[in-house]
Amino acid sequence: MIRHLTLGDYRAMPWANGRGTTLELARLDGPGGMIWRLSIASVVENGPFSLFPGVDRILTVIDGPGFRLVGSGMAMEAAPWVPIAFPGDVAIAAWGVTAPSMDFNLMAARDHCRASVTFLGMLPDSAVAQTAILALDPGSVRVDDRVHALARHDLLLLDRGQIATLSGTQLRCDLQVGDAGA
Repeated sequence: MIRHLTLGDYRAMPWANGRGTTLELARLDGPGGMIWRLSIASVVENGPFSLFPGVDRILTVIDGPGFRLVGSGMAMEAAPWVPIAFPGDVAIAAWGVTAPSMDFNLMAARDHCRASVTFLGMLPDSAVAQTAILALDPGSVRVDDRVHALARHDLLLLDRGQIATLSGTQLRCDLQVGDAGA
């Protein structure tokens, strides 16, 4: 089953550390809590990120100049269109913020989900596990001979094994739920 979500389906909520807000696009919960979560947030000033024990994060700047992520022996450039992964249970902060940046976040429970994010332009057909596709500009996705027109920031959730043909600029998240060690 394909789920096409739009801005009206998303939920605004405060950051866990109270220093900003996020727009939660989609989330899968299990008996023990969150398995994965997709969201968009703005980073407008230097400051700490919220801690999420047991969660791996992938952040991709989708608008704005980006910033640095620093802390606990780590330093990474959060540059536009480049997904960066980091553990959610390590204290990390945004530094070098010169202008607002919007980022896409994928959070995955380390013991229950493996995840990746890929910045896409136009790509050929690709078989995927379970995929979320975020439209960064208007475009379309063809799945099972049906075309889904996507507006900016629409999200398409596909079932395991579906084949998608993409047009436009998107981010693709591959989510494999189950034994993350497998």
